[in-house]
Amino acid sequence: MKTFLISRTDAIGDLVLTLPMAGWLKQQFPGCRVVVLGRNYTREVATASPFVDGFLSDDDLMVLPSQAQEARMQAVKADVILHVFPSRRLARLAKEVEIPVRIGTRNRWFHWLTCNRLVSLSRRHSPWHEAQLNMLLLRPLGLQAVPALEELVPLGKLQASEALAVSVMEQLQRKPAGKLNIILHPRSRGHGREWGLAHFGTLARLLHAQGHQVFVTGTAAEADTMREWLQAHAGLLTDLTGQLSLPQFLAFIAATDGMVAAGTGPLHLAAALGRQALGLFPPIHPVHSGRWAPLGPHAEYLVFDKPDCSECRQNPVGCSCMLAIEPVEVAAHIARWQPLTPGNASRGMSA
Repeated sequence: MKTFLISRTDAIGDLVLTLPMAGWLKQQFPGCRVVVLGRNYTREVATASPFVDGFLSDDDLMVLPSQAQEARMQAVKADVILHVFPSRRLARLAKEVEIPVRIGTRNRWFHWLTCNRLVSLSRRHSPWHEAQLNMLLLRPLGLQAVPALEELVPLGKLQASEALAVSVMEQLQRKPAGKLNIILHPRSRGHGREWGLAHFGTLARLLHAQGHQVFVTGTAAEADTMREWLQAHAGLLTDLTGQLSLPQFLAFIAATDGMVAAGTGPLHLAAALGRQALGLFPPIHPVHSGRWAPLGPHAEYLVFDKPDCSECRQNPVGCSCMLAIEPVEVAAHIARWQPLTPGNASRGMSA
């Protein structure tokens, strides 16, 4: 039985779009074992994939002395390591413990010293989606074909494992019949071009006027940047910023009908959890929808109809192409949404 170690130690959204690799490996190598090497804050996301068998924490590795790091890595008994997110330290460690097949990209000089399988892969100007780009790393394993995005959608599905708190579930259950529970996630932690609080405020008013329940999510740090806006819109929405752990956030998303966000991690979580996920993107490489569109059975995106917004490159905070996406256009897309059956996380409730 082969064991594959997928190393992806960056952000949540990046990991979500890497997880279809685990499902693809399971299909191509029946009976194989897949372990994700990632950061502690992404652990719940990795283990929410039904195709992931284990998780190795890079945060835990980093605090160990060298010999203990080697022992921890050796304990995985990996036959193959896939350096999806390049790390010189982890590439060196994988070589030191003699993982038999070590796959990395040719454009990282340290991979020439530490990997024994090299792949030509340039992400920035590639026409492929991020999830497909990751699949290129599997070519040394004899997997030459790049799956279509439609094939990757079921392989990237997530299943929230923690029951949603009763207090939050009760709020969701207050929505009128036939209406929606909709999440607005305004901030992106710098991982996507933002749509702006003014537009999110207008959208909240439109959705509230239509009888939908609107929730706003984000980290505690993001909440501090939105404090005045949240107070000004308190009558239109429910503020959950800084209140949900990641497992509870997954459970909450799975129990709602959909989310609107820029190209950031929570958008990809919503799509992978099977929710209606509407992503807002600028027409500029490398953060455009062709590379970062959400993958899910009910995922979609909006882009301002313009060949390129390169003039916004020097002013990403005030990107005019993002601001050109009108709230009424977003509301029109949401008008086509249907109430969804809550995901698996809502079947039970925790106190």
